[in-house]
Amino acid sequence: MIISSPWLHKKRGVDAVMRDVLLALIPGAAVSSVLHGPGILWNLLLCVGTALASEAILLHMRGRPVRRHLRDLSGTLTAALLALALPPWLPWWQPVLGTVFAIVMGKQLFGGLGYNPFNPAMLGYVVLLISLPVNMSVWPGHEAHGFMPWPYVFGQSGVESLDGFSGATPLDTIRTGLSQQLTLTELAPSLESHHHLLLALGWLAGGAYLLWRRVISWRIPVAMLVGMAIPAMIFSIIDPDRYAGVGFHWLYGASIFGALFIATDPVSGSTTPRGRLIYGLGIGFLTWLIRTFGGYPDGVAFAVLLMNICVPLIDQYTPTRVYGTRPRKTS
Repeated sequence: MIISSPWLHKKRGVDAVMRDVLLALIPGAAVSSVLHGPGILWNLLLCVGTALASEAILLHMRGRPVRRHLRDLSGTLTAALLALALPPWLPWWQPVLGTVFAIVMGKQLFGGLGYNPFNPAMLGYVVLLISLPVNMSVWPGHEAHGFMPWPYVFGQSGVESLDGFSGATPLDTIRTGLSQQLTLTELAPSLESHHHLLLALGWLAGGAYLLWRRVISWRIPVAMLVGMAIPAMIFSIIDPDRYAGVGFHWLYGASIFGALFIATDPVSGSTTPRGRLIYGLGIGFLTWLIRTFGGYPDGVAFAVLLMNICVPLIDQYTPTRVYGTRPRKTS
């Protein structure tokens, strides 16, 4: 079953809409490159090249017109989203592996654009996160600004060679500190929120462009942030030394990026107005739940995939009412 959505509107053109989303990624990608170095651009190059090659091979095997499908830019967008979610210092074959899985298993084996039930970029990300948890936690520290460890990237040295230049993400820092019985007040000096504020502003700029172009609706991003904020607010009031507040959950990790660019995927997300609110609330709550009690510091990718499973049920019970008709009862 192909899913209708504004992104797939015939009058607009899939390639035009995908181009808008790629343009909207530029501010956040630029800020991320400044903060984390050239590894972001290297990941983009690897992922986009791999996506085009693997999609071309699958399209040829399926007897589909290769050039026409590559020109819709959907594979390029999937690769860009995955690349921007990955740590910038991964060995070269790992972004390639994640992209191949995203395009082949997450998209083409289901029938291509419009048929995939799961977000392909998040499928590739989760496969890498589960399979290679150590490498997926290596992020450059601030003393490594502009540095690119090419021997590690090309497999000529191990992860131990990066110890002097890598650092934990704030979500990792919080999780580790709380497990050592430290309080959030004691951990606060180790968090450099201004860097993540800059990155959040970059993603917000791109999201504002998408809203202006009517590529995405406000419902899913707002609902996701609200779904994250409500439990964060309640638990931070109960025990502020153990549970982070709303600002932390919004600014750190993939919250803003996920709300504006990942959760709003029109194919794997809900398609009804009320359904989008429920879908976004579920992603936000599950993200908070995984971060707070789960085994991973961030939970956006897992939350999105879990809510992808619920989309058919959500859409079934939140049908759009046609003007002049009575609400349809569901059995």
